[in-house]
Amino acid sequence: MEVILIRHTSVDVPKGTCYGWTDVPVRDTFPQEAALTRQQLETYGPVDAVYSSPLTRARKLAEYCLLHSTPDTQHSTPDIITDDRLKEMNMGDWEMQRYDDIKDPCLDEWYKDYMHLPTPNGEGFPQLYQRVASFLDELRTKTYRRVAVFAHGGVLICAGLYGGLFPADGAWNHLVPYGGLQHMTL
Repeated sequence: MEVILIRHTSVDVPKGTCYGWTDVPVRDTFPQEAALTRQQLETYGPVDAVYSSPLTRARKLAEYCLLHSTPDTQHSTPDIITDDRLKEMNMGDWEMQRYDDIKDPCLDEWYKDYMHLPTPNGEGFPQLYQRVASFLDELRTKTYRRVAVFAHGGVLICAGLYGGLFPADGAWNHLVPYGGLQHMTL
């Protein structure tokens, strides 16, 4: 099964803000960014299923891409299936704070080992990976040929690790830009 993972478009929050589970708005450049994403997605051909994080920034892009897709007379447009396992990492007490403004003494330790340590009252990367792996394990049981998954940067990194696209060391160097696509085979 082909899986095309799509990162949401850019968001309208100050640079350096922790916004994990917060349902933040997209930038006013959304129509232009979404059109480019849709064009890239269409190069893969029709999809059998569309999954999305329930957060607006991912779901809105999924809706745009489906609504503006090129009609294919042999394939109907699938519904969007939202799944909480596709949410970004929960940043807990740090949600909607700028990293530079966080006064928590745990921040320095988290910076040193963010691939293992959770945020205060939030999640760590292992919990995020477990959620994404659970979703992908379930997806493997389906008979789809091609699936689109609209999600977040952390989710795409976890999926890339799960799919063996890159190693854990330096995984964040493989983060696609806002509106970018990552392709893998399950």
